[in-house]
Amino acid sequence: MKPKIMEEVEGLRGINSLNIKEAHEAGRKVVGMYCIFSPQEISLAADAISVTLCGTTQDPVGDAERELPRNLCALIKSSYGYAITDTCPYFYFSDVLLAETTCDGKKKMYELMGKIKPMHVMNLPQTAKDDDALDIWKNEMVKFKNFLEKEFELEITDDKLRDAIKLMNRERIAMKRLHELNTHKPAPLTGMDMMLAQWLKGFNVDKEAGIELIERLITEIEERMEKGIYAFDENAPRILLTGCPIGSGSEKVLKILEESGASVVALENCTGYKGLDTLIDETKDPITAIAEKYLSTSCSCMTYNEGRLDLIKRLVEEYKVDGVVDLTWIACHTYNVESYTVRNFVKDELGLPFLQIETDYSDSDVGQIKVRTEAFLETMVSAVTA
Repeated sequence: MKPKIMEEVEGLRGINSLNIKEAHEAGRKVVGMYCIFSPQEISLAADAISVTLCGTTQDPVGDAERELPRNLCALIKSSYGYAITDTCPYFYFSDVLLAETTCDGKKKMYELMGKIKPMHVMNLPQTAKDDDALDIWKNEMVKFKNFLEKEFELEITDDKLRDAIKLMNRERIAMKRLHELNTHKPAPLTGMDMMLAQWLKGFNVDKEAGIELIERLITEIEERMEKGIYAFDENAPRILLTGCPIGSGSEKVLKILEESGASVVALENCTGYKGLDTLIDETKDPITAIAEKYLSTSCSCMTYNEGRLDLIKRLVEEYKVDGVVDLTWIACHTYNVESYTVRNFVKDELGLPFLQIETDYSDSDVGQIKVRTEAFLETMVSAVTA
C-alpha cells in the first residue's frame, strides 16, 4: 500500500492544470521550459511562473511526425506534437519559451516551435571543463535575463535572483531527502512513486506549496519506516535506472522492472537525482553561481562526461545497488554512444550486472522488454544465491 500523501501528489496533475490557468488569467507571466539546463531561478526572479512543458507521452507523436522525421527521438516528437496540437495547458498558457541547444534534434525542432510562441534559445557550451565554457554560459544567463526584462518590462535584480536561488535550493533539498530515503534496505518508496513525485514538481505553480507537500510525504514515509512498512522486501534486486529522462507516459521500463520484482531504488537521470546533486552557491555573485551549477550537469551532451560515471558510482554505493539499467530513447545518439562507456564502467569497475534498453514511447515492444528484464533479474538472483 502506497503512502496516503502520494494521492495528493498524484492529484497535482489536475490541480496544476487549473492553477496555471487561474494564474495566467490573474496576470502572472509564465515561462515554459523543457530541460534540466534551463535556469528556473532567472524566471522566478522575473516574478514569473516557471513550468516544465509536456513531452512524455506517445499521444501527440503521430501529429508531430507530419512535420518531423519518424526516426527522431520520441521526447522531441512528443514535445513538438503537444505544441502544434495545443493540448498541453502549460504550453498554452506560457508567455515565452526557453529552449537550449543540448542536442541537434531539439535545436532544429525549436526552430519550428519558435514560430508558435516567443522563444529564447540558450547556447550551451558542451565542453564543461574548457576554460572559456563558464564565461560563455554566464553570458547566456545574462542574455536570458535581458530577454525576460525586455519581454516583461521589468528589472531582475541581484536580490531577486538570490531569493530565487534560495527557493530552488530548498526545493532541491526536499526532493533530495525524498530520494535518499531509498538508501535504506529495503526501500520504503517505489521507483514509480519516486519518479512521479519528482516529475510533477516541474509543473508546480506554487513552489512553496510543492515543497511543503514533499516534506509531508517524507514525514509519512519515515513514520511508515518506523513501523516496518516498506515498498519491497529485503530480497528484491535493487536497481539503479540511468539514461534518458522519463515522466508520466514514458515510464514503461521503470514499470516493467518493478512489475518483474525489482526495486528501482535510484533514478540517476535528469528527471531524477541528477539535477538535485548540486546546490547553487548562495554566497557568490548570483549569475556566476547559477551558471556554475547548471554547467556542472552531467548530461550525455557534454564531452567529456566523467561526472555521470562519478554520480553512478556514488549512487551504487549509497543505495546498495545490485544492478544498473540504462534507458536510451531511439535516436538519442549521445546517450546511445555513451552507453558503451557506462556499460564498461559498471561491469568492469563496479562489478555489477548491466542492461541497456533502447526503446521509444510506444507499447509495441513491451513484451520484448519484459522478457529481457526478467532474464536480467533472474541472472542477478541466481548470482546472489549461487
